[in-house]
Amino acid sequence: MEKHNYIGKTKEEAIQMAKEELQEVEENLFIRELETTKGGLFKSKKIEIEVIEKREVIKDIKDYLIRILKAMGYTANVEVKAKEEVPKYIIYSDNDALLIGKNGKNLKALSLIVSQYLNKELGRTYKFLIDVNEYKEKREKTLERLAKRIAREVRTTKVEAKLDSMNSYERRIIHNALTNFKGVYTESEGEEPNRYVVIKPKEDE
Repeated sequence: MEKHNYIGKTKEEAIQMAKEELQEVEENLFIRELETTKGGLFKSKKIEIEVIEKREVIKDIKDYLIRILKAMGYTANVEVKAKEEVPKYIIYSDNDALLIGKNGKNLKALSLIVSQYLNKELGRTYKFLIDVNEYKEKREKTLERLAKRIAREVRTTKVEAKLDSMNSYERRIIHNALTNFKGVYTESEGEEPNRYVVIKPKEDE
């Protein structure tokens, strides 16, 4: 990704130079302070910053993903969508199931690789989403339907139900789906990686 360096007497001055040259507001820039040169008898203090435009980061993530997938032997296309200001990258490949992995394990590993790359390049974390052929969205809807179906049974029978072990992302979907569901409440139990959700009846309802 393209990086720009600016030097000013203050950080604010350097940032103003970046905004003027790049024609961008500060909210659309990633700014990292690189070096501060202390002033001396005949020298003034100087601060150097590194600036990367957010649109460059969004494009670079897509390019990086394509390079990784190609190195792994996949033929794939990557589509970028904006989701509440968080970029979402949807991969369409010739082997979606293998790329996703069991319970999304391979997809999670891919996201981790990209996160580590961005941490190194930006010097900070950056929120993004990676999905394979809308797998996460479909999985989320499936889990929500499952949670509500079992919750209705628990509410009727007054017998708690233990779900299969899930990762933290999937457990959160279950909890959120039943937050306002009358007559039941949820708790996570067990130890990782076999932690699971239990749907329990409320005694007073």
